[in-house]
Amino acid sequence: MSHTSAGLKLVMAAATLALPIGAHAQTFKVDKFNIGGEGGFDYVSVDPAGRVFVSRGTHMMVVDGMTGKVLGDIANTPRVHGAAFSPKSGFGFTTNGGDSTVTMFALKDLSIVRRIHAGINGLDGIMFDDGTDRIFTSNHSGATRGATGTLTAIDAKTGEVIGNVPLAGVPEGAASDGNGTLFVNLEDKNQIEMVDARTLKSKGTWAIAPCDGPTGIGIDRKMHRLFVGCSKTSVVVDSKTGKVVAQITNGDNVDALSYDPDQQLIYIPSGEGKVTVVKAASGDKYNVVAEPATMRGARTIGLDVKSHRAYVFTPEYGPAPTPPAGSPPPAGRGGPRGPLIGAWFFAMSH
Repeated sequence: MSHTSAGLKLVMAAATLALPIGAHAQTFKVDKFNIGGEGGFDYVSVDPAGRVFVSRGTHMMVVDGMTGKVLGDIANTPRVHGAAFSPKSGFGFTTNGGDSTVTMFALKDLSIVRRIHAGINGLDGIMFDDGTDRIFTSNHSGATRGATGTLTAIDAKTGEVIGNVPLAGVPEGAASDGNGTLFVNLEDKNQIEMVDARTLKSKGTWAIAPCDGPTGIGIDRKMHRLFVGCSKTSVVVDSKTGKVVAQITNGDNVDALSYDPDQQLIYIPSGEGKVTVVKAASGDKYNVVAEPATMRGARTIGLDVKSHRAYVFTPEYGPAPTPPAGSPPPAGRGGPRGPLIGAWFFAMSH
């Protein structure tokens, strides 16, 4: 599908659920754009200039969040998962799981600087640590064979690999306190592992029950709170003690989380087709203020902390063709897909 479809825009009705949300309700407007392009998807990220990076399997689309216009495309990123950005160095980075590389590119013009061979397999998530000016990739290396995962540290100025950190489980999202500690979700263990971002040593783990399958994570550095996205029940964790101080009811199939520190809003996307928006109040009280509708499958999210706009994405496919009689069961997750109907980019504001 060509990028000319970026002009197609639908404005969805502002979505709030008054019954469970009550007096805390906020009104969110959701703009829906068909941005075109081919490929699946994973993470959505926002760079310091407010551009939205949407992973599409073999390439990374760059989108204007206000208009849905496609601004550029980073090609040759096999099985790309996400992007992270170093404002100080002026570079961005993508995780390419297909060939275990990281693409380093210039933020000013999206030109490729170099391809970094991580030296380890299973690259998935990616984050920037402003305390060390390092990029960290979370790797599912060997996870399917019972092995644990790793973090890979990369110098954001040079693109050189600094080292790898063996972890106690399979990592998903990670957050930084800005003072040398990373908090890494271990999806298979329902734990958070602390890692020293400078020495690349583990500092131990915390159990975070009742969270099941922690994926996305956000941090409030001033209040020392971690917000951990989990299917059905997300949790709030004290970043000093590891104590779970609150629980949040949300949708199933959660694969990311964003936190807006200025507005104290937590955004938890669900593959069920909604985003649970939660307001942090005093005394570890957390109120659901809105549940804007998106589309089934839209399980990841990115946030622009300057404009306070949140973004999700999902492709829409038509019915798969009927296989011939006697065909073997389809391989892979979910079986074959039908033709691509739309590449839906949702922008939420309030």
